[in-house]
Amino acid sequence: MEMTPEIRQPVPPFTSESAVQKVRLAEDGWNSRDPQRVSLAYTVDSKWRNRAEFINGREQIVSFLTRKWIRELDYRLIKELWAFDGVRIAVRFAYEWHDDSGQWFRSYGNENWEFDGNGLMLQRHASINDLPIAENERKFRWPLGRRPDDHPGLSQLGL
Repeated sequence: MEMTPEIRQPVPPFTSESAVQKVRLAEDGWNSRDPQRVSLAYTVDSKWRNRAEFINGREQIVSFLTRKWIRELDYRLIKELWAFDGVRIAVRFAYEWHDDSGQWFRSYGNENWEFDGNGLMLQRHASINDLPIAENERKFRWPLGRRPDDHPGLSQLGL
């Protein structure tokens, strides 16, 4: 029995419109905080660098994300397209979360993505910095889950 290859729309080569769509779909997936769901956007042998951690394949992605969202509570993320070309997309992002002591953080970062022809991510390189913030400095206050369409993005928030 022949297996049908996984297709994750939109697929490269990216246009401005399809790159923006790909970024929003990634944001929506991560805001689900469902490691298994998120892992399906990546190839089975996807390679990541996340801060100083190197991750290989979906199994390690699921493990990493499970650990992440146990530590980073009430996680809310906004991604924004920075640049694209062919099979690559660069994004900038910010997310807010708190630890188990109640300390809030805003984490800022950049990601470089490379996709296969089926729209699955082959590589993800992320650089991230964490800034402690007071609860009243938070800007991402929508209910947990997908960011509402009318919620401002990073540029509109001055981030």
